[in-house]
Amino acid sequence: MIPRAGLLLAGVVFAVDQFVKWLVTGPLQIDFLGAYRTLLPIFDLRFTKNEGVSLGMLRAETDTTRWLLVAFTAAIAIAVAVWMFRERKRADQLALGLVLGGALGNIVDRVRLGYVVDFADLHFPTPWNPEWRPFLVFNVADAAITIGVLILLVRALLIREKRDDVSENVHA
Repeated sequence: MIPRAGLLLAGVVFAVDQFVKWLVTGPLQIDFLGAYRTLLPIFDLRFTKNEGVSLGMLRAETDTTRWLLVAFTAAIAIAVAVWMFRERKRADQLALGLVLGGALGNIVDRVRLGYVVDFADLHFPTPWNPEWRPFLVFNVADAAITIGVLILLVRALLIREKRDDVSENVHA
């Protein structure tokens, strides 16, 4: 069974991610370290080069580590795609589509630029810290990956599928 909806969602996430990155770094000219534009009191567009993976870990500071990171993340994307094709539940296919589309968007950045373009800076003023940032600067791909993983975790941990095992209901 081809997971059409999951593949379509992956394509949409990839396209939106690449379009928004182009918009931010192109027409909006937020394309150098220190560049930003405030959109809301709690949200800025702020250019950041992410040379690592999640939370900036596993930084790729040389060409060798860059390509090893590309290979590593590509292997994960392939595993997600294989899982999506084997998955029967549509909701899980869609969640995997979010993860796959986000992974592909970040892989393309790393191949093309040597780093991932991050730009979404969400911050909340608090009495003790007027610039509190609960998240690192992120992008559409990162958000899609996070949402997809959260959906998979919630479904795995909280949603129990009904079993069709009649033998449990038969009393001897």
